[in-house]
Amino acid sequence: MDGTVLVADDDRTIRTVLTQALTRAGCKVHATSSLQTLLRWVGEGKGDLVITDVVMPDGNGLTALPDIARLRPGLPVIVISAQNSIVTAIRAAEAAAFDYLPKPFDLPDLMKRAAKGLAGGATGAKSAPAPGQPAPDQIQGPIIGQSPVMQALYKLLARMMSTDLPLMVLGESGTGKSLVARALHDLSDRNGGTFVTVQAEDLDRADGFLLLAGRAQGGTLVIENPADFDAATQGRLAQALDRLEGAVPGAPPRLVSTGGPGAEAAIRPDLFYRLAGMMLTVPPLRDRPEDIAALAAHLLARAAAAGLPARTLSPEAAAGLGAHGWPGNVRELDNLMRRLALTAAGPSIARAELEAALGPNVSASAGTDGERLSESVARHLQRYFARHGGALPPPGLYDRILREIEAPLIDIALDATGGNQARCADLLGINRNTLRKKITDLDMRVTRRRKLM
Repeated sequence: MDGTVLVADDDRTIRTVLTQALTRAGCKVHATSSLQTLLRWVGEGKGDLVITDVVMPDGNGLTALPDIARLRPGLPVIVISAQNSIVTAIRAAEAAAFDYLPKPFDLPDLMKRAAKGLAGGATGAKSAPAPGQPAPDQIQGPIIGQSPVMQALYKLLARMMSTDLPLMVLGESGTGKSLVARALHDLSDRNGGTFVTVQAEDLDRADGFLLLAGRAQGGTLVIENPADFDAATQGRLAQALDRLEGAVPGAPPRLVSTGGPGAEAAIRPDLFYRLAGMMLTVPPLRDRPEDIAALAAHLLARAAAAGLPARTLSPEAAAGLGAHGWPGNVRELDNLMRRLALTAAGPSIARAELEAALGPNVSASAGTDGERLSESVARHLQRYFARHGGALPPPGLYDRILREIEAPLIDIALDATGGNQARCADLLGINRNTLRKKITDLDMRVTRRRKLM
């Protein structure tokens, strides 16, 4: 790696680590804790790459990006920040930073990105962040986190800001799909328009959709769970979308739709291709355990702002959060934090209080009396082998055992969801078409009914 790197960070340790690593890689390094010093170096023509923090004692690294672009067009800038929210990622993308990494960052990963920047991958900053955008603490719920899956979500959503492509947001119940749609609206140049949601009953009238689209002109129109619409409603929606361009005065709204995992399989093709210009999946909470403690602290702060007692998590309670399976995702975590904010004995929530509020932690890995499911299966298999004496069971054991586990699992899941195959597939975390094939292969009868639970 060859070139000169300008490093700006008010953390002495980070400056030292980056200076040592980049020097060993063959670079020259100038490091400073001052944003004004960084801008002076850039103006003097120093540096082939900039690595800058966001919050500095004398300024903000993001708002300085247009100045860097003006002084040195095309100079690549890597933004690093401890503010691990979607706002920071999107503002970095809007200002066309070459790259963005959350703190704490992986040093080898940063070195790879630095090498790419020095090799000529610069984009150059375009403009300052749009005025009036929400501060990070105004963005709700799950749209924070430093996990890799959340960083990937941030980057994809940031790319969507400057386009008018319709977006389909998928994810399990409680992951925050509607909040992602709201963030896309609030952080884009459409935030001056209206944010309107559409549900199946809104389409009962022939002109229902176009009336709502008219209210959302220049803003965002969110179609909630179109996979759950019946065939006739999906057809009316597809026809209404065909008429949208000329039927709405002014700028048509940005289209966003939501759905559970595999929802695309339940949407008729002519409607799907109108809704899914881009697709984005919100990860379940269990796929980003490193975010849970920070997210819980954010939710407690939000609860306090809403008038509940101010609480914090003890280190033991924060560590205990990762042991839960979080079947209800962020919605479950939010409800738990509000309950603890109300009931905790002191300002710091103890682990015992957390465990009492969670109740019995029954997860997919647990059997009766605390026994793991794998242990229950092992005991069953040992008895099965023992019944054959010294002989082996008949061939085909693997498929038979899987079938015996699979059939009751699907049957109970269908019963719990009232025979709604879309909800059952969401619950199981499989594609709806996969569920249908398994129902057929297992020769299962499905009765659709209303389930009050």
